[in-house]
Amino acid sequence: MLGNEHQKQHISGQFNSELETLKNDILAMGGLVESQLTLAVAALLEKNSAKALLVIENDQSVNALERRIDQECARILARRQPAAGDLRLVLAVLKINLNLERVGDEAAKIAKQAKVIVESNDSGSQFVQLRQLARPVMRTLRQSLDALARSDVMLALQIVREDVSLDTLYGEAMRALIKHMQANPVAIGTVLNELWALKALERIGDHASNVGEQVIYMVKGQDVRHLTAGEMPVWHSE
Repeated sequence: MLGNEHQKQHISGQFNSELETLKNDILAMGGLVESQLTLAVAALLEKNSAKALLVIENDQSVNALERRIDQECARILARRQPAAGDLRLVLAVLKINLNLERVGDEAAKIAKQAKVIVESNDSGSQFVQLRQLARPVMRTLRQSLDALARSDVMLALQIVREDVSLDTLYGEAMRALIKHMQANPVAIGTVLNELWALKALERIGDHASNVGEQVIYMVKGQDVRHLTAGEMPVWHSE
């Protein structure tokens, strides 16, 4: 009987260790894609092709880590058959992992646009709209990772609710750039590259919001995807 109890404790200890490794790896993934985004935005705003190339090269590391986390989740589901909160954790990590990998993809797209702009030798743009959207998008991604690290439902809920304001900023930036392009046909090439970069930033905001949704699911067990702001649950900070 004592042997069986010892074995159960051993298995439980191993399982807890696997879950802790999974948590650490998804946070490492978050840190990696956040640094990719920061570097990609800097490459564009500074028109720095060396930074752009570094982002593009590092995208392979993002993909490799995504595969490793997916494999860890699959092994835990197959071998441990988790239930309740542990199951929600693994399922949430699977979806967060996918969204973070997509953030990495969008960062690489921004870097590629930076590289094209540098190679075109166009020094006219000051990227006003890109700067205005990049700051809140980068802040939202950082907050989503903080919410994940701390299992902070209130912060996650704030992120999800504020996604609408990012979409509004994106729409305003798009209209301003299109108006600029119409008034300055000679700048069409560069503006098109800026438009692609703007779209990538908008998608990153969406993925950050998705991470917030999964944090809520992981902690509260409630699926808030596709809910309007008025339909969102109300929780109070503890």
